Amino acid sequence: MIPLRKALLCLSAATLTACAVGPNYHRPPAPVPSQFKESEGWKPAEPREAASGTPWWSVYEDALLDSLEQQVDVSNQTLKASEAAWREAVAVAQAAGAQLYPSAAVSANAQRSRGTASSFTNTSTGSTSTGERPPAVNEFALTGSASWELDIWGKIRRTVEGDVASAKATQAELAAARLSAQATLAIDYLELRVADEERQLLADTIKGYQRSLEITQNQYKVGVAAKADVITAQTQLDGAMSQRIGLGVTRAQLEHAIAVLVGKPPAEFSIAPAPLGASIPVVPVGVPSALLERRPDIADAERKMAAANAQIGVAVAAYFPDLTLSGTYGFASNVSSGLLHTPNNVWSVGATASDPLLDFGARRYQVRAARAAYDATVANYRQTVLNAFQQVEDELAALRILEQQYAVADQTVKEANLAVTLTLNQYKAGIVAYTAVVTAQATALTDAQSLLSIRQSRLVASATLIQALGGGWSTQDLSAIHVALPTPL
Repeated sequence: MIPLRKALLCLSAATLTACAVGPNYHRPPAPVPSQFKESEGWKPAEPREAASGTPWWSVYEDALLDSLEQQVDVSNQTLKASEAAWREAVAVAQAAGAQLYPSAAVSANAQRSRGTASSFTNTSTGSTSTGERPPAVNEFALTGSASWELDIWGKIRRTVEGDVASAKATQAELAAARLSAQATLAIDYLELRVADEERQLLADTIKGYQRSLEITQNQYKVGVAAKADVITAQTQLDGAMSQRIGLGVTRAQLEHAIAVLVGKPPAEFSIAPAPLGASIPVVPVGVPSALLERRPDIADAERKMAAANAQIGVAVAAYFPDLTLSGTYGFASNVSSGLLHTPNNVWSVGATASDPLLDFGARRYQVRAARAAYDATVANYRQTVLNAFQQVEDELAALRILEQQYAVADQTVKEANLAVTLTLNQYKAGIVAYTAVVTAQATALTDAQSLLSIRQSRLVASATLIQALGGGWSTQDLSAIHVALPTPL
């Protein structure tokens, strides 16, 4: 047994110190600009960034939004499914790591059997006679067995490497799903508050239209205004009331969407109307190269590249023979009382090597397929990087341009409101027809709604920019996946 033990030790050391076949992984380069084009020459009016340790949505300074966002991690069912998928991937990686160790099993057997009576034929006489039936026999056995597939070529290690990378990709997918849910909730909430603002705008407009209707009715009563003016004023008032009622559909749908995001039935969830915050926070974008470490979708694509690279090694390892050590040791006896005595022990050791001699190029094609799959993940990674830069540039351009548009639109609203006041005074004085008042009021309402729409677009762009920048996430947030690897003997 001493030579056998030495051989096992040598094989173990050779297995654990052998080099894994196939290419080692190195992250391929991706197109990274030196700076963001759309941020050149633009200084946001109120740049703001979440404080260290503070979630990104805190820049909106809304306590209810803070509360809702915290519920996403706890109750969102989509995130629960993603988190379960991540735990499954980690378990798969750890199970693959267990294949690097020997496997052992123990079996026990107890059996009582009795054969049939033996028959004998006399060749000289041709007569057949039957002997006595043998007595029943007991058989007892206790056996331990072990086997170990030696990973000399690194097939199992490459499999573990790929599974660990896949698990980290799944964790990055979870982070991306979390960020998406958080951003969607923030956008829905901001749009709901904009709907509240527009409802209030229409409520104020309705009050103004009611005053105009009263003025027109009074002038009609004294014979100064025509009946058509009264009807026109009433029509304008009814139109504004209809718009305000119609906004209820949009608000209700946004409220329902928020309820589902926080894991609640819409029937059990409601948000009271409230004014919208005045500021439009814009976060610093940093240097473009940092984006590669801040976007979970980029980390997901990068880890999938690593997993695909490991599969090339697995495919290459198929060219080399598989070597498995196996052995058994146990006891066998026909009586249970003496089963574990030394004279009853049985054992066996052996090794098995297998290598296909003829496969008509199957392994060569499998390596080609693995390399092609890796090339696809490289292209997907680079495309993900390009898409990330596009999203950041899009939102920077939107914020920069919308800021300029908002300033012009705000001045337009002020001028439109002044025009309404002047036109209404002129109508009271009998200088202009009531159609001039209607036109001025309609223009003022349209301009005010346009200003509110621009404000909404700026808020959505600010949230989308934060999402495009990763929401404060970092590749350092990827958890270490502990796969216990054996050490050399």
